[in-house]
Amino acid sequence: MKDIIDKALLEGRTYLMEHESKAILESFGFSTTGSDLARSEEEALQLFHSIGGPVVMKVLSPSVIHKSDSGGVKLNLRTEEDVKKAYSDIVSAFEDEKMIGVSVQRMANPGVEVIIGVTQDSTFGPILMFGLGGVFVEVLKDVSFRSIPLSKSDAQDMIEEIKGYSLLKGYRGYSIDIFSLKELLLSVSDIVAKNPQIFEVDLNPVFLYPNGYTVVDARMILGERKSEKPGNVKQDLHDLFYPESIAIIGASGTPGKLGWNVFTNLVTHGFKGKLFPINPRAEEILGIKAYSRISDIKEHVDVAIILVAASTTPEIVRECCESGVRYIVVESAGFAELGETGKQIEEKMKHIADQYGARLLGPNCSGVINTHCNMVQSIGIVDALSKGNIGLVSQAGVCAAGMLWGLRHIMDFGIIATIGNKLDINETDMLEAVSKDEKINIICMYLESVKAGRRFIDVSRLITLSKPVIILKSGRTEAGKKAVTSHTASLAGNDEIFSAVFRQAGIIRARDYEHMFKLARAISKQPLPDGPGVFIITYSGSLGVLASDAITDNGMILSELEPHLKERLKRLLPDYVCGLNPVDYTFSQNADTVKKTLEIGVDSEEVGSVIVILQAEILESYIEVLKSIDFRGKPVIVCVAGKEFALEAVIRMEGAGIPVFSTPEECADALAVMHRHALRVKREKPA
Repeated sequence: MKDIIDKALLEGRTYLMEHESKAILESFGFSTTGSDLARSEEEALQLFHSIGGPVVMKVLSPSVIHKSDSGGVKLNLRTEEDVKKAYSDIVSAFEDEKMIGVSVQRMANPGVEVIIGVTQDSTFGPILMFGLGGVFVEVLKDVSFRSIPLSKSDAQDMIEEIKGYSLLKGYRGYSIDIFSLKELLLSVSDIVAKNPQIFEVDLNPVFLYPNGYTVVDARMILGERKSEKPGNVKQDLHDLFYPESIAIIGASGTPGKLGWNVFTNLVTHGFKGKLFPINPRAEEILGIKAYSRISDIKEHVDVAIILVAASTTPEIVRECCESGVRYIVVESAGFAELGETGKQIEEKMKHIADQYGARLLGPNCSGVINTHCNMVQSIGIVDALSKGNIGLVSQAGVCAAGMLWGLRHIMDFGIIATIGNKLDINETDMLEAVSKDEKINIICMYLESVKAGRRFIDVSRLITLSKPVIILKSGRTEAGKKAVTSHTASLAGNDEIFSAVFRQAGIIRARDYEHMFKLARAISKQPLPDGPGVFIITYSGSLGVLASDAITDNGMILSELEPHLKERLKRLLPDYVCGLNPVDYTFSQNADTVKKTLEIGVDSEEVGSVIVILQAEILESYIEVLKSIDFRGKPVIVCVAGKEFALEAVIRMEGAGIPVFSTPEECADALAVMHRHALRVKREKPA
């Protein structure tokens, strides 16, 4: 391999032609159709006779990448005359394309055509692609992606994700060798992972057979990959979330100023540690002694919050570091988001913090909220919060704090951490730190970008085995897409890569804010389903039918109760109720009948989860009854059409630990997400 690559680079080429690419693959044990170089008609005939069967001839030129598109491939050549004509046609068509010759290779037996490729992503590095292949690959776009290196389960998931999976596993008596395909994907991943000079790969098509495979066409592109800088792992960030003392630089006694808001939040929420307001023009703020500068404080300070003009922050960061502060939260704005001058200020701050081994959060953030130690650093005034098990990491500070006003009535957050411009502490640092908190059971994230993509994958993959992670990722357009040099690159849109990487890491991707918080409410309050079966109780036939459709559409099933439970249920039901799932009580549904029906349903081994559709006008009557039921570790979600007209009862039901959604579709979506996550954890978690 080294000789082939060195030769190409010596000639000023980064594109490896088919015969070179196949030679590299064959050196690693790949099965290919071969590719011998013929520089004359006589050599082409010699190769034809040595192969001893029908052959394919292709143009070999460093300037011709898509050979089929330009007529540079001649198939099924069976006679000397066929070979002579094909050679003449190719030479005539490409004489101005720096031809080095013609490739002669055996004609592959027909098989299922797929593509396997590698492209580079600016965030996650080398990305493997798999899908249905051939000349229509860019039309079909039936492909899946994973970040390299792959695990065995990654390879299996890539195969099962494509729409054409049913064709691969068996169609009209013909199926392909799935095991060999998995090994092929893992081998391509391994080669690219161990050889960083391989920048892009296209194996298209690869023919899959009932036994084995053959690579029919191949090309590689050389390049220099960006190496991922190691993350800052000097500290575990515990004291950032649980400080014993906080200095607020820029604290103010003037209502309406950001310094007033932050300091007021810390005081009114009852932060139990020591507070040191820093303001050279004040003797005290809210009855607490003020200091002119942080160096005047004779006690140790764990966290410093900076709320001053951006231009002055580097020297304040230096003073904080010299005073022994280990965690600095820069809530000021006016940095990289405003241009080059702001970037230079950021670089100065980062350089100073690194010199002293301090960690820096922000800038342009809204600090950290930790309800378990009564710490609210938000730049917006925050009302009373309950202590909860939900962690939220957000790149948008004001948005995260602003949503609390309404969500605090139906969701209980434990930690809300905003990261702003991510100058030092980034999303992976925060995810890792929040996940270590025993009071947090589920983590939501709002992200606009990811730093150190591979570390993000590795960290997330471990965390999601014990704590579900839901991410809302914005910026889903294809603006700024790279210039296309291969089929793989043309199919690898930025958003597709993020979705694939999230699946690879076990992350649940939300569609929007509302979807993220609906899922968070369900997962934070209910256990994960242990099976795909769903039991539905309803007062409305139409809503029951919609729920049934939604369950099926989401890959789950309606539970079939065991015979003895069916008999129990039949004895309970009025004569006019004929269905056993959904159970439709129509106008007679009340709290007592729902309780008795649920107690039968949850006894079934076939029931993994429950949807209860309740009347908004009498929702209050169901709350205590549902609280009293032992659901035997099975999740229950309530559906209330028109719930916005029964908000007091909805808030009480949510407070009882039972999520309330507006539509059957929302309920089915949440349960399906929870079930898929449970299956992934069961598969991936070590025994």
